[in-house]
Amino acid sequence: MTQAHQAGPVLELGDVSKSFGAVTALRSASLSVDAGSIHALIGENGAGKSTLIKIVAGVHRRDGGTFRFQGADVDFTSTAESKGAGIAVIYQEPTLFPDLSVTENIFMGRQPLGRGRRIDYAAMYTEAEALFARLGVYIDPRRPARGLSIADQQIIEIAKAISLDAALLIMDEPTAALSGVEVERLFAVARSLRDEGRGLVFISHRFEEVFELCDTVTVMRDGSYVSTKKIADTTVDALVAEMVGREVADLFPKTVAEVGDVVLDVQGLSSVGVFRDVSFQVRAGEIVGLAGLVGAGRSEIARAVFGVDKYDEGSVELLGKKVPASNPRAAIKAGMAFVPEDRRKQGLVTEASVARNVAGVIRRGLTTAGLLTGRAENRAAAPWAGRLEVKTNALDMHATTMSGGNQQKVVIAKWLATEPKLLIIDEPTRGIDVGTKSEVHRLLSDLAGQGLAILMISSELPEVLGMADRVLVVCEGRITAEIAREDATPENVMFAATNAVTHTGSEVPA
Repeated sequence: MTQAHQAGPVLELGDVSKSFGAVTALRSASLSVDAGSIHALIGENGAGKSTLIKIVAGVHRRDGGTFRFQGADVDFTSTAESKGAGIAVIYQEPTLFPDLSVTENIFMGRQPLGRGRRIDYAAMYTEAEALFARLGVYIDPRRPARGLSIADQQIIEIAKAISLDAALLIMDEPTAALSGVEVERLFAVARSLRDEGRGLVFISHRFEEVFELCDTVTVMRDGSYVSTKKIADTTVDALVAEMVGREVADLFPKTVAEVGDVVLDVQGLSSVGVFRDVSFQVRAGEIVGLAGLVGAGRSEIARAVFGVDKYDEGSVELLGKKVPASNPRAAIKAGMAFVPEDRRKQGLVTEASVARNVAGVIRRGLTTAGLLTGRAENRAAAPWAGRLEVKTNALDMHATTMSGGNQQKVVIAKWLATEPKLLIIDEPTRGIDVGTKSEVHRLLSDLAGQGLAILMISSELPEVLGMADRVLVVCEGRITAEIAREDATPENVMFAATNAVTHTGSEVPA
């Protein structure tokens, strides 16, 4: 049965500090969250948000400062202690046990027992159904967790938190992988939890969501507290200025570059059930944007061009020479580089150092008598890490300890070290704060100005319109429109992405 949650602050953090060796993650971080409110926590990648949340969740222990929960001083030494006290963290990608049922995931380790101390499945299913009814959603409590959408997995984590009567729920970038309908459902659930008197912390880089959902917002910068304001009393521009410590006048610093010869020539590329008859070119000095709805086939086309995925028909040429299919090594040798959508799983060895990650693709060229030294890796990585302004005190820092923005820079540096002729970059700024987005955009513009051909896939329409010289729109596995920069509007792109035709630019017949 849900208990009445106290009014006033449910969480109070004051001047919290935390260091990892020589790296200071938090200098003076503060956060106060009231019961019955949704509190946004924002800041650039590297501002210290994740470290602060991990202290609340019991993953890390603070070095200094105060930590109060529901009016009492606390110092959690484990995640179990934090959960037991009434704190739940809902991550962007929950980790359920896939072969257990939805209900078993909710009640793991605390199943109700019946006669003979056997698990009372009937009681468990009944309670799970009641939890979902309270949240206003329906998920079959008997089905296995395997195959559930990210949105449903998050709802299950929330149901688990409610079953434990959590007083504080922390949502860390929960909407990054959700559709519009799924986001609205999550927001409805969040509001119902707030109305029950629980405190919620909402971490997001999406300002429209912060302003739609939250009551209050706290800004962090460089490991320190900056400000707390009522949402009604602030603006996006004001928050951005506080996040980055400067005005971000131009998020898309695109400069005009001289367009040269054809670098990439794709003709008639088809993969059964995925995409068909895809043809396009990318020239030196040009940024070509691949736009379309999620699931349209954009990433699959890029992966096939680079050789990660196979294709059934068509050809890929780089600088006039055919690139063998399904052979990433040959693509790299030909002059291609590929920054994948999922940088943590596909772009980085997170437990390896920055230097090892950057030097990874060119490792063969760094060996002496078959041996590779750390000094050689550092020597190769340092110029690229410096050029991309990777914020790290040492090249031997593990990538897993870095912010999302710096991780993305490391992945880009790794591929630029191969001195490519074509850069394919999938979702270049996903999960990156507004300040680092501007830095990545400026880098892409500079690279195009130096003659690099760039194929950019993005789900953010403003990014496509702001950075691309040409926009190729993909709908249901086909390129349905090619739109010049001067003609590209949100309406034209979305029309082509949903109806396989566009009013402006070059129409592609169905």
